[in-house]
Amino acid sequence: MSAANPETTGMTDPTTFDASAYQATHFRWTVADRVGTVTLDRPARKNPLTFESYAELAQLFRRLPHARDVRAVVITGAGGNFSSGGDVHEIIGPLVALQEAGDAPGLLRFTRMTGELVKAMRACPQPIVAAIDGVCAGAGAIVAMASDLRVGTARSKVAFLFVRVGLSGADMGACALLPRIIGHGRASELLYTGRFLGGEEAERWGFHNRLVEPDALLAEATAMARELANGPTFAHAMTKAALHQEWSMGVDEAIEAEAQTQALCMQTRDFARAYRAFAARETPVFEGN
Repeated sequence: MSAANPETTGMTDPTTFDASAYQATHFRWTVADRVGTVTLDRPARKNPLTFESYAELAQLFRRLPHARDVRAVVITGAGGNFSSGGDVHEIIGPLVALQEAGDAPGLLRFTRMTGELVKAMRACPQPIVAAIDGVCAGAGAIVAMASDLRVGTARSKVAFLFVRVGLSGADMGACALLPRIIGHGRASELLYTGRFLGGEEAERWGFHNRLVEPDALLAEATAMARELANGPTFAHAMTKAALHQEWSMGVDEAIEAEAQTQALCMQTRDFARAYRAFAARETPVFEGN
């Protein structure tokens, strides 16, 4: 996948990424207190995704493993909505044109490109917190699903709308990820019907980790991300990797993988810092090494 905006990446060399210097083109990006915030910012149309924003988001998440100034990420939407999904005019229309032209390879290139965003989010070692208000539908629901934690509001509405446009619910990893969040039966209902899931129901089902008032949403999500950013970031990255990789493991294999993971974490200075702080009855200050 080509870079969305290579001249504004904030890169200084191939192994480091200055995230605070990154100037996003197709969404807003800010960094403060080691938390990076993505804001989908097309509020007049409920923050739809475009070909360009898909590609740039994937590019950003692929580069975050090389960022030393970001330890957690928040993703949210402007104007009281998270995201309405793929832009009807800028994405759906061109896809129909490809279909009518019989360009099956072109359609496959698109579906693979959108899946790259989810792959990038899951491979990104920093925990991702989605702050969800209003409409969170289609590909927007997928982005929320691909995050590690989700803070919602009672007025939020989540829907996997693919069936309503004649498509499978099997989109961007939904059939793998969603059942692991809310259970197979509930995921089946949402993916077969495309119905909207209200905020309170989403919390009961486990899609939202918690609900807050709309005016406190971003602050709550940012506080959660900041707490993670202040934690042992190497250990958090290993936890995220284990949660992802162990889906396909048996129990014995997972236990061995976790033994190796924990032994690696025990080699970090943060592990020793935590012990010394505990012995001194102090709060540990983690430095991520």
